Amino acid sequence: MMRFSTLVKHPADWMTGGQGEHGAVLTSRIRLARNLRRYPFPGWAKRDQRAAALDFMRPAIEALPAMKDAFSQELGDLTAVQKQVLVERHLISREHAARGDGSAAIIERRQTFSLMLNEEDHLRMQAIRPGLQLGAAFAALSELDSELENSLEFAFDPSLGYLTTCPTNLGTGLRASSMLHLPALVLSDQIGQVLQAVNKIGLAVRGLYGEGTESLGNLYQISNQSTLGESEETIIRRLERVIARVATHEQNAREKLMEDDPEMVADRIGRAYGVLRHAHIIDSKEALNHLSLLRLGGTLGFFPPETVIVCDTLLMDIQPAHLQLHSERTLSPEERDAIRAKTVRDRLHSLDSPDNRSTTPEKNPPVDPTQPGDP
Repeated sequence: MMRFSTLVKHPADWMTGGQGEHGAVLTSRIRLARNLRRYPFPGWAKRDQRAAALDFMRPAIEALPAMKDAFSQELGDLTAVQKQVLVERHLISREHAARGDGSAAIIERRQTFSLMLNEEDHLRMQAIRPGLQLGAAFAALSELDSELENSLEFAFDPSLGYLTTCPTNLGTGLRASSMLHLPALVLSDQIGQVLQAVNKIGLAVRGLYGEGTESLGNLYQISNQSTLGESEETIIRRLERVIARVATHEQNAREKLMEDDPEMVADRIGRAYGVLRHAHIIDSKEALNHLSLLRLGGTLGFFPPETVIVCDTLLMDIQPAHLQLHSERTLSPEERDAIRAKTVRDRLHSLDSPDNRSTTPEKNPPVDPTQPGDP
């Protein structure tokens, strides 16, 4: 099995893929909730029952072909920093990280599959892909789910579907979501009406780390709320249509900002570049907001396109637990802010000043006094 240090040594495949047709969409994630038929659900189970459920599930999951050389660890054997790193990478939930004995995480070596054992449900498994790929993520996870059903009997009712701890997950047990980067909608004050429209059609909008968290770096998660009475394919198709429309609104907002107020855009991107290239102390929130504008600059031609990938990896590497892990010691908040600033400066040291030529209005060509013209 893979060691923790090996798992986090390199960025996951999905961390650097928010480009292409729907460049505003960073990642797509599918999560399925399942419970074992003959075991009490985790919230009601006693410690020995949770341990028995874990011992039953874990070998079946580790034996899956997709989980060859995977990372598999009980949460009680991980440090607080290691668990928080997995939260920052969206591989386990904050609630799962708070659990200890009787809970475990099994993560595929490229981090495209992640399974939480004895979280709110016995099993929460997710597939995550770069860009807008909800259908591909579901197809991959559905195959994993089918393979597991050959060895694990899940709690299922013919009329209600999969039985889950929380009624909102009842039925398919499916939660589909995408992470979107929407800086132009924020800059143009359109974000409120767009998110309100998304909420009106029954979808949820959350912050960077899901329910109860704020949006940082202009990043938003959009997901389904209902799981009962519709097929997985129907839920995913509707969600993909909405997310594609939001991404199009973001693209249109970027183009309109460049038409209507290119100087403001250049100023915001230039200020973000100046702070990130030269700051010696910076907290998470400020760094994420400036990186958001730098990433926007990479998509608008202010910087080379590969700047987007640099920003995507930095979004993860400047998180508090990642900084502590790489420093190999406990850091005070002040030390974290200093190391964060140095990490950003080092990664951006070869990034030249933003190219503002596209924002400079064309001037009339100079008049040649030697040529005839109107009097």
